[in-house]
Amino acid sequence: MKKVTKAVFPVAGMGTRFLPATKANPKEMLPIVDKPLIQYAVEEAINAGITELIFITGRTKRSITDHFDKAYELETELQRKNKNHELKIIKNIIPNGVTCIYIRQAEPLGLGHAVLCAKSVIGDNPFAVLLPDDLIDDGERGVTKQLTELYNEADRSIIAVEDIPAEDTLKYGIVETISSENKSLQKINGIVEKPKPEETSSTLAVVGRYIFNPKIFSLIEKTKADKNGEIQLTDAISMLLKDEEVYAYEFEGMRYDCGSKFGYMKASIQYALRDKDMKDNFYEYIKSIK
Repeated sequence: MKKVTKAVFPVAGMGTRFLPATKANPKEMLPIVDKPLIQYAVEEAINAGITELIFITGRTKRSITDHFDKAYELETELQRKNKNHELKIIKNIIPNGVTCIYIRQAEPLGLGHAVLCAKSVIGDNPFAVLLPDDLIDDGERGVTKQLTELYNEADRSIIAVEDIPAEDTLKYGIVETISSENKSLQKINGIVEKPKPEETSSTLAVVGRYIFNPKIFSLIEKTKADKNGEIQLTDAISMLLKDEEVYAYEFEGMRYDCGSKFGYMKASIQYALRDKDMKDNFYEYIKSIK
């Protein structure tokens, strides 16, 4: 069984909920304290043993490429000024042995299409998919490592899920599962995109972490576009369920939906309160707000 060493980051979205901030700057580059969102996802993948980072980008995403590239001028200037701490930070964003690959998604044709863009690079290997909008903090391993460890045992595609309030089902892909002794890892019986609360009995929502077998690509290719012209990954997963077992995993950790302004601000506050250089002053400031 092949290990998961490749990860796909679909980052071609326009980020319209954060306009005008995202008019010229990718939403994935919005900072949580001192790191952009995309870097948190990349660090999570690397911690799980991923060595090939595949970014599915759009025409306005140049700064993502620049962020993970070597910055000779900046490194030289920091070295000249003996700012060794800052120099170490930027030199270690991508560690040795990890490579970045960038693929342009010419049109915004949905998450399924974005994943399909990575087919030629993935080949016949299993791979992870990480959506940077979902910032997930478990303090130690990271959700992708949790998933890869489970994949190494089950050799089946695995989707991270979260139990949500019933009234929020119309915002997410929802999975229905077959109960098992392991309540956190269950076989998926069905999956549907954004059902109304009265249309499903499940409250297990798909979040932005997946491990797939390469078979998913052939099913995405068969998936028809929806009414908005987008190819939904959920539809391909639904077809995959007819051919093989797929598992849902209730991950350990706290998820922040940084695709929304409220979720983004919650993450910013929580991470600021953990920052060793500012947490005390920031906490005192929050207490002083009336």
